[in-house]
Amino acid sequence: MAQGAGHAARPLEHYREYLRLLARLQLDPRLRLQLDASDIVQQTLLKAHERFHQFRGQTDQELRSWLRAILARNLADAIRTFRRQKGDRAHSLETALEESSAKIEVFLASEESSPSQGALRAERLIGLAEALAQLPGDQRTAVELRYLSGLAVPDVANQMGRSTVSVTGLLYRGMKALREKIGDEQ
Repeated sequence: MAQGAGHAARPLEHYREYLRLLARLQLDPRLRLQLDASDIVQQTLLKAHERFHQFRGQTDQELRSWLRAILARNLADAIRTFRRQKGDRAHSLETALEESSAKIEVFLASEESSPSQGALRAERLIGLAEALAQLPGDQRTAVELRYLSGLAVPDVANQMGRSTVSVTGLLYRGMKALREKIGDEQ
């Protein structure tokens, strides 16, 4: 993890693509033109760095949870700026981020649940986010909407403004590239 006693030396930067993936999954497509997930993630990492002395966790899972909470607050603040909404949007975003993270972890889940398997799964989670970030934008969007947001192919096509045949091709190429990227890392 970043600094601090008892933490492995993993920089917060290691979580950038993971956080960016979660931010993209939570941003309403209508707001993506006004809000950039990369900017929100940068703010999240800056706040985490500034406040790392407040982090009391000991595990990678606790650090990811803490980072998701900061990300949820930053997303809520950004959305509030554009929508001028009232209410507890930060809490619902934090819950949504937890759910997105859980979907990603299920996507990577293996049957074993030993501590070493948990650590391996966490590394694979970060690796998946980094591999997704390397995909061309349309492939990444199609894969995220289909497999991480759980939309059906026709719904993905509708949201992307493409035909189902086009989206099917994007999904095929995207998943093939992901398998190659993730397979190379193992």
